[in-house]
Amino acid sequence: MQATDTTDQRLTELEIKLSFQEDLLDQLNTIIVRQQQEIDLLLREVRQLRQQMPEGTGPTFSRASEELPPHY
Repeated sequence: MQATDTTDQRLTELEIKLSFQEDLLDQLNTIIVRQQQEIDLLLREVRQLRQQMPEGTGPTFSRASEELPPHY
């Protein structure tokens, strides 16, 4: 009889853990979907900004030390 009680208790604990894991998985999936939507939006914005900026305009610097200070 005690073995059955122990088995029932273990089974109940496993079911509780599974329930929490399923909830966490749903939350993580929601977060991943939202993050992917944000990434897609940012990529579209970068593409639009690149299209707005004509080729060869503006200074191009290869190193930070080559940049002009703000007062120039």
